[in-house]
Amino acid sequence: QVQLVESGGGLVQPGGSLRLSCVASGRTDRVYAMAWFRQAPGKEREIVAAVSWSGGSTTSADSVKGRFTISRDNDKNTVYLQMNSLKPEDTAVYYCAAKQTILLPQYESGYDYWGQGTQVTVSS
Repeated sequence: QVQLVESGGGLVQPGGSLRLSCVASGRTDRVYAMAWFRQAPGKEREIVAAVSWSGGSTTSADSVKGRFTISRDNDKNTVYLQMNSLKPEDTAVYYCAAKQTILLPQYESGYDYWGQGTQVTVSS
């Protein structure tokens, strides 16, 4: 079992930046792919970015390419999402997810563990 706790959300103006963090606890000795998903009001949850257990492979949604960067620090059991040039359409609850695998799942069903979410609101 792995527990995930996100932090770093908040209110930011368009064009601003935020960095989300997700700290894992529990069976962190195993190999996990990590990902960030988001869900806006009235919409389905979608993947934002994912990173392999080693950090050597990443993927991101077309809507955030060039603006968001996912990274991880396995010594700290933490995955980050650096969000720059934020837009109002980035407003959503952002969730951290984990899957025990050497692969890089890119779908919601591919992840077993979820955090409680952190709200990101982009508004002037």
